[in-house]
Formats: sequence, structure tokens, C-alpha cells
Amino acid sequence: MSGIAAEPGPRVVTAQAVRPVMLASFIGTAIEWYDFFLYGTAAALVFSRLFFPNVDPVVGTLSSFATFAVGFGARPLGGIIFGHFGDRIGRKSMLIYSLLIMGIATFLIGLLPTYQTIGVWAPILLVVLRCAQGIGVGGEWGGAVLMAVEHAPESRRGISGAWPQMGVPGGLFLSTVVFGLVSGAMSDAQFMAWGWRIPFLLSLLLVGIGMFIRLRILESPAFTKIQESGRTEARPLIVAVRHYRRPILLAMGMRIAENGLFYVYTVFVLTYGPGQLGVPRGTMLWAVTVAALAGLVAIPSFGALSDRIGRRPVYLFGATFLLVYAIPFFWLLQTGSPVIIGIAIVLGVAIGHNAMYGPQAAYFSELFGASVRYSGVSLAYQLASVAAGGLAPFIATALLAAHGYYAVAAYMMLMAAITVVATYLAPETHRVALAH
Repeated sequence: MSGIAAEPGPRVVTAQAVRPVMLASFIGTAIEWYDFFLYGTAAALVFSRLFFPNVDPVVGTLSSFATFAVGFGARPLGGIIFGHFGDRIGRKSMLIYSLLIMGIATFLIGLLPTYQTIGVWAPILLVVLRCAQGIGVGGEWGGAVLMAVEHAPESRRGISGAWPQMGVPGGLFLSTVVFGLVSGAMSDAQFMAWGWRIPFLLSLLLVGIGMFIRLRILESPAFTKIQESGRTEARPLIVAVRHYRRPILLAMGMRIAENGLFYVYTVFVLTYGPGQLGVPRGTMLWAVTVAALAGLVAIPSFGALSDRIGRRPVYLFGATFLLVYAIPFFWLLQTGSPVIIGIAIVLGVAIGHNAMYGPQAAYFSELFGASVRYSGVSLAYQLASVAAGGLAPFIATALLAAHGYYAVAAYMMLMAAITVVATYLAPETHRVALAH
């Protein structure tokens, strides 16, 4: 079975009904990714010194990035759990639970004692809370994009699905700005002693805002129709794996470069700049911030473009761009110029990555039938996250230490090549009606 089906006719959805869902998808997802990205920034700049202080600096950074990867390992579990109940009882309720899990875990990281206080229990508890973050965000993405895509008119699924995708640069921007402002407002000693906790503790306030917004939206029309007709699947994950194996594998391949290179551009560079180039930490943080801001324009633009010319050509452009850009990216970084470094990161994120991320929500959703869509998209998306983004900063750091930046560039090109092939093999879907 191809995983692509047609329905008798397009749904009529008013703009007034869609706008609150788009806004809720964006704001809620931005808050969840704020929480998730905080950890990545802290892993690059803080955690190696606070939770792994008795090891070589390179080993400490690797250990810190290893705990970062743990969150990605937990994401498929979150995708499986939330996907099952999202296909069984609804998309909306799963978004409420995922936001709560993520917010509470992030808040507790801000209260966590360091290695100096409780010894080895500090990194252990850090890993436990990172796992909770992974479970929360693992369930978040599928529900958020399905609420947006399934509410959307057929001709606007690309740009509608781009709204929750904008939550990623929104959360990245918010987390990087808060981290940068707190870091810049105090001495390094104060920041390391207690200042780093502030961005994590702020999560509780943001979760309250997100909960208020998400409780006010309606359930997805596609799921409501399935529920009313009694056609929900008892074991949606099993059905998805059995009948949508090819779409799952293709979507995973299409995620490799999009996800893996994103974390090279936004997390690995935070240690590469200060450690290898002597560029101040603040310069790298603000470069990532500008890239995140650019994504708020680029993602909906590429999503809208995919509504006009198709998902595959837009997605394929992004993957091919990242393939040829890997080595020039490091050449630009080597200049040491803050302006050129900012341009290098913006090009990688806003052009290469976002050309894939803009149409991705609609593209992946269109590969699966509605009764197993939450399980299918979540499984593909989160399994690829483990192999790509979760390991990317760790692998890049290890390759850099052993072989230099050309080895890191080769690793980036390999990920991009996998995505180019997977995208080439994927079907075009932007004119196919969502199945019931």
C-alpha cells in the first residue's frame, strides 16, 4: 500500500476557523522547543563544567552532548505513546499532556543540584529529566502538525503546516535570546553559579500561557470524522508499520539532513566557534539567533511555495543545497569575522534547512491515512531524530577532535546525500486529498 489515498471531495474550511488553530500550533510548539533548545545551548556552554567537572574539557563536552542525545533517544517512545492515543482518542488532548511533561521537566532542570553538591547523582538526574523532555517533544510534533494540516484547506496545507514548524525557530530564538541576555547581564562566575537556572525556571510561566491557548482550540476535523464513524484503529502503530512501511522509511531518510545538519548549525557551532576559532560565545549565540529569526520568514515562504509547485522540488532543493554547502560553510567560519559567521549560519539554516522544514509537515502528513497518521508521522519523524540530530553534535565533536573540520563536512555531506536520495524516491503529494 502506498499510504496515499483520495477522498471524494475537498473539505470547506473557513479562514476564521483555521487561524486560532495555526496560532495555537505555533505558540505551543514554540514553547515546547524553547524548553528543548535550552538544554542544547546549556549542553554546549554550561553542563560540561557543572555536571562533568572532573574530566578533560573535550571529554566533558562529549559527555554533555551525550546527555543531549539521550533526549532524542526518548523521542521515539514519546512518538509511539502519543501517536497511539492521538489516533485513538484525539490530537488535542495529546498536545496538552506533551506540553505539561516538557514544561515540568525543564523547570526541574533549573532546580537540579550540580555535581559539586550531590556528586554522580547530578548527571544521573539530568539524564532522567532529559528523557522526560524527549518523551514530551516526541509526542508534540505529530499532534501539532496534524492539527494544523487537518484543519487546513487542501490548497493551503503547506503554509498551514508551516505554522507549527515555525515554532522551532521561534523556540530557538526565544531560548537563545534569554540565554544570551542572562549570560550577558552578569559575570561568568555568577552565571555558572546560578544564572544559568533562570531560563529553565521561566519555562513554568510559558507552559501556563501555552496551556491557556491550547485548551481553547477544537479537535481536528479529520479525526472527528473517523471517531464519529467508529473507524479508529485499535492498534494504529501496528497498522502503520504493516501498511505504510515505505512512507515511514522514506520520511526517515528525508529527515536525516534536515534534522542532523540543523543541530550542527545551532548546537555544534557553539563549541566550535569559541574552542577552535577563538570567537566569543556571545557572537555564536547571536548568529544562531539571527538564523532563527530568518526562519520565521523562510519556513512559511517555503511552505507556501510547496503549495504552488509541489512538495518534492522544494524539499529536494534544500537537501541539495546542504550537500554542496558543507565545505563552504566551514570556509566561511574560518574567516573569524562575526558578520561572515552570521551569514554562514543563516544560509545553512534559513535556506538549506528551512526549504525542507517548511513543506515537511504537510508532506509527511500526506503520506499516511488519517486513522494512523499520528502514529505514522511520529514514528518516522522521531526515529530519524535519534540517528540524525541526537547524535550530530557528539559525532561532529569527535570527528573534529580526530580529523579536523573536513571530516565534519564529509559527515554533513553524507547526511545530505541520504536525504537527496530519499526525497527523489518519494512521491509528490501536494495535490492529493487527505484520506479519512
